[in-house]
Amino acid sequence: MTSMLNPRFARSEPDEFQRHPRRRMTEAEFVAWIGEKTRAEWVDGKVEMMSPVNSDHDMLVFWLRTLIQYYSEAHDLGVVRGPEFMTRLPGRRRLADVLFVSAARADIVGENHVEGAPDLIVEVVSPESPNRDYREKFTDYQKAGVKEYWIVDPRARRLQAHHLARSRKYRPIEESEDGIHSVVLPGFRLKSQWLFTPPRPSALKILKELGVR
Repeated sequence: MTSMLNPRFARSEPDEFQRHPRRRMTEAEFVAWIGEKTRAEWVDGKVEMMSPVNSDHDMLVFWLRTLIQYYSEAHDLGVVRGPEFMTRLPGRRRLADVLFVSAARADIVGENHVEGAPDLIVEVVSPESPNRDYREKFTDYQKAGVKEYWIVDPRARRLQAHHLARSRKYRPIEESEDGIHSVVLPGFRLKSQWLFTPPRPSALKILKELGVR
């Protein structure tokens, strides 16, 4: 791990919501400033506050993390974190809704952030985040080398998945009759129908369909 885990960068007010600092910050200042209840990201010195999530968003993120985490654990594939866990990329500290790091790279998962590109990131689009999720994070994750990026958009009822090709550019993973198949999570798949046709099936039911007993 890098010096960003040094104790001198510990959070100053870990249990408080922080107001926007209204100034640019160094990365070290951001790490010292942000509280555990503050939803904010750091982008090239700029602090970007994130709106509180609504109930539907929260439940969908929990459903997705449950699926990915239990699937990963069942097959001993790696580590799952989110949604309040930082990812440190060049010039960025991002909050992903769900992230996965393969077992072979688990040493990049620290106490309070991932040091470098996870293997998989899933973002759930909220009303205020389409540009951030579809454009800004798409570019950031592609440039940083995140191997797979999924975007779940409840309002548009759209599920997208992208895999990093040899060209270092994202290429779409098309949805077939039985869903979109992950490349970095062998055997894992998601169907748009599961996500956007109410009532959403239980995570346990989907896990059984994916072979997790």
